[in-house]
Amino acid sequence: MAYTRVYREGVLAERDFPVERVSDYLQDPSATVWVDFCEPTEADLAAISEELGLHALAVEDAVHEHQRPKLDRYETHAFLTAYSAHFDPESGEVTRSELAAFITPHALVTVRKDDGFDIEAVAERWDSSADLAKSGISFLLHGLLDYVVDGHFESVQALDEQIEALEDLVFDERPDQRELQRRSFRLRKSLTRLRRVVLPMREVVNALMRRDQHLVDDVMMPYFQDVYDHVLRASEWTESLRDLVATVRETQLNLQGNRLNLIMKKVTSWAAIIAVPTAVTGFYGQNVPYPGFQTMSGFWVSTVVIVLLSVALYASFKRRDWL
Repeated sequence: MAYTRVYREGVLAERDFPVERVSDYLQDPSATVWVDFCEPTEADLAAISEELGLHALAVEDAVHEHQRPKLDRYETHAFLTAYSAHFDPESGEVTRSELAAFITPHALVTVRKDDGFDIEAVAERWDSSADLAKSGISFLLHGLLDYVVDGHFESVQALDEQIEALEDLVFDERPDQRELQRRSFRLRKSLTRLRRVVLPMREVVNALMRRDQHLVDDVMMPYFQDVYDHVLRASEWTESLRDLVATVRETQLNLQGNRLNLIMKKVTSWAAIIAVPTAVTGFYGQNVPYPGFQTMSGFWVSTVVIVLLSVALYASFKRRDWL
């Protein structure tokens, strides 16, 4: 079932009417119509496509998935593609939902590629700012983009918090290296997925605001400027997070290398200490006479030499912070 609405003179006149009645409402120049489809086929869009004169290439892009965020301009309408995003702190993954929209002077047709895009939340934004509904298509576009961009901003903020928590784990006394690697690569993957939908929105919103497009009126222009500001902040934030994730990974590898060097230093120092008694006992193990040969005094002399040299080496290594 498609969601439908019609506004007249900035007032919501009717909702949830059959799609077949769209042509009747469009005969009124003061009417603004919104129609929403979820997972339609080209056949499902045939009627509305013929009514609004939608370009065949735009209809094809609206049906097929994995389009890039963009704004295409055709003779009778504009075609918009965008993605909503949500970050799950439990799994550390970003879920995206694709949306396509046909923009005509008096109608907005949204096409959701799956039910993950919360179109009811968009409708609630329209209802909460009904005083702006006189702007028609500009009003509907703003509510739609404001929801999308706010979702991007919230996802970036949640990712930032997860990366900060990852930084704290890096400097634990005994960090779980396997868990650190798993979380860092998972967050890096999520950030990459998010950047692919956040960065192109700068061009999309900027193109919508161009005067020659005639899609945004003077009343709604400041509101679109606010959306554009959020887009820029989210884009710059993702760039800084990418550098931060790389820095966290580099720091983790450096700390691992430092810990390995420290372990090797300690092992080498203890090996040097153990080499002293090995050398002394090996020397005294020769089958030739030596001072104290076959006497208790010789045994005690060799023992004292071992202890003194081992203690001297330990003190020397400790003073140099090798142990």
